[in-house]
Amino acid sequence: MQIELKLPEDPETRKEINILFVCMGNICRSPMAHGVFQSLVEKHSLQEVIGVDSAGTYAYHTGEPPDPRARAVAAQRGYSLESLRARKVRTQDFTAFDLILAMDRQNYEDLLAHCPETRKDKVRLLLDFARRTEREEVPDPYYGGRDGFEAVLSLIEDACSGLLEHVRTRHALETPA
Repeated sequence: MQIELKLPEDPETRKEINILFVCMGNICRSPMAHGVFQSLVEKHSLQEVIGVDSAGTYAYHTGEPPDPRARAVAAQRGYSLESLRARKVRTQDFTAFDLILAMDRQNYEDLLAHCPETRKDKVRLLLDFARRTEREEVPDPYYGGRDGFEAVLSLIEDACSGLLEHVRTRHALETPA
């Protein structure tokens, strides 16, 4: 089965602001961030303005749904990851997205290694937007248990809340009435 992906540069799907969340395999951290941020965007009725996607720096799990533990923890907090499928970061992502947010320093460095020089300012760490932690990286919960996924989701929720505030302030976005 072939999965057709619409990229943000497609005029039909391109939003005013497009954000890409990135981890290594796109089955744990980045889809959780994708789900949390998408939920915030919808809660504030900004889905016509803000586009959200996620990807991995490696193609280990291309086409697969998020890890069952990520889906379960997310669902327990009201986020659905069911429609998400893993994909690898593509060259055109550096043009199509306005912010590319890595979960950790290794993925940040991997992204910068493939990013055109003129686009490097788009690549940041997700926890740059966190308000309740001093951590710089979202740890990979893949080899641990449910508690690790819970902790990671809490970090992501904090960072996504700060990210939405940043985007709304930077782009003077108001929640539609």
